[in-house]
Amino acid sequence: MFWADKIAEDAQENQIVNDSKTPSGRVHVGSLRGVVIHDVIQRALKHAGKPPKFLYGVDDYDALDTVPHYLDQEKFAPFLGFPLCNVPSPEDSASDYAKYFMGEFLEVFEYLGVRPEVYYLRDLYRSGQLNSYIDTFLKNAHLVREAYLEVSKAHRPDDWYPFQITCENCGKIATTIVSDYNGSEVFYTCKPDATDWVQGCGHSGWISPFNGNGKLPWKVEWVAKWDLLGITIELAGKDHSQKGGSRDVANAICRKVLRKQPPFHSPYEFILVNGTKMSSSKGVGSSAKEIAELLPPELLRFLMLRTQPKTVINFAPNYETTTRLFRDYDALIEKYQALSPDVQQESALPEDLMPLFYAQLDGVIKPYHPVDLSTLISLLQVPHRDIHEEIERRSTQPLSEYDLQIADQRISVAQKWLADYADEEEKLVLYLDKIPEKARDLTQEQIAYLKRLIQSLANVKAWEAEELQTTLFSTAKELEMQQPVAFKAVYLSFLGKERGPKAGALLSYLERSFVISRLQDIVQANTSQTALVS
Repeated sequence: MFWADKIAEDAQENQIVNDSKTPSGRVHVGSLRGVVIHDVIQRALKHAGKPPKFLYGVDDYDALDTVPHYLDQEKFAPFLGFPLCNVPSPEDSASDYAKYFMGEFLEVFEYLGVRPEVYYLRDLYRSGQLNSYIDTFLKNAHLVREAYLEVSKAHRPDDWYPFQITCENCGKIATTIVSDYNGSEVFYTCKPDATDWVQGCGHSGWISPFNGNGKLPWKVEWVAKWDLLGITIELAGKDHSQKGGSRDVANAICRKVLRKQPPFHSPYEFILVNGTKMSSSKGVGSSAKEIAELLPPELLRFLMLRTQPKTVINFAPNYETTTRLFRDYDALIEKYQALSPDVQQESALPEDLMPLFYAQLDGVIKPYHPVDLSTLISLLQVPHRDIHEEIERRSTQPLSEYDLQIADQRISVAQKWLADYADEEEKLVLYLDKIPEKARDLTQEQIAYLKRLIQSLANVKAWEAEELQTTLFSTAKELEMQQPVAFKAVYLSFLGKERGPKAGALLSYLERSFVISRLQDIVQANTSQTALVS
């Protein structure tokens, strides 16, 4: 059984599913994993006849702890330590920093068909909805300190209270320490040495902690949200889910102070970019918005779902990763098409097709005849080719209107990838008007291969990628030649470099007469070169 369906099967009715995010900068694609996982859980609950409530929280009372590299450092550095909702917006399109970056992320939600009820922590604090929890945790500060010590071995002094005031003097929330509570006010100090990344101003005094004057530390805040909103399911990333980590501390606080059971939890792994965990504030990795501009929504959802939640996704929008994603998706579409109509029903789908099912925005798998993305990437770089004519010519069957829609969508993906993500080495630069200089220095063995290949290509019945690939291999085999050495001669002849796309596909993009003529010219050029040297 698919993991989300198992959660749904075991759950009672009236579940409330929650996820949240601190909008500290441009939200990276890694944050979409939690979004899609929670969305799929709520969809699975619906399919199980247990429609849930789906919430998404914006932790905008958290402090700005780093100025992302793509923002004006001089403008935003003075706001380090401020609540994100009190930091100015980078542009006039939003009221503040948090709304600006969250607005960008919520556009991706809509694109992916994810539609939770969104709430902002500023509203919960300022409206007084969290006041009773603030009072409870301050009165039971000793129990919170015990939970930190028992679970994470983190010692908090006896005068430490779980609250951070927004300093009345300097506006920072990251530098304030609360050391007393009299039932209506807390005593706080804005300490110069509270953090190693921003200084407090030294101000101190008594102030009410209620109605938005400050916030609970986030592990405590987590517990308050669970109880206030009635949250019953909330998963967390691996970094928060390790033994003695944030989730364990929050669970302990929930049981110790509120005497309640925490929500259902299961950890999920990171999305890595070339082995590096992504960060919103540090700008490491591709943003969710950028990847959404590259991948169709179903493919972006599929990227998150084809791997079990507890397995790392190592993603980078390079040629191999991107084209493989589309091939894997197409393979499942093909498998779905082969099923009988009764098995194509969601309740009867085999487990390996459930990522495909949950990747759909509307829950309906609509089959199509695929066009290979790698082929489109290559065809777009071949001059004087009508891309739509090439697609129809290469198809093994007549294409429907929907097939052509998918083809156009993938042409856009290929164009975007070539413009924004392709390395120079990955781009196809064809030498159509002249022989590449590097093709004039082939070995005698390679020249012999090209001579035999000219004869073989003249006899190829169907000028298509697979048959051409077979011909290239068999010709090398006839000469008892190492295939890499043989293929290097082909790539040098047309690209001027030793590697390229699948060689059979490369030749299929070109006219037979041009290919044979080019190989003849290269044989002649190398023969003349050899004669001159002799």
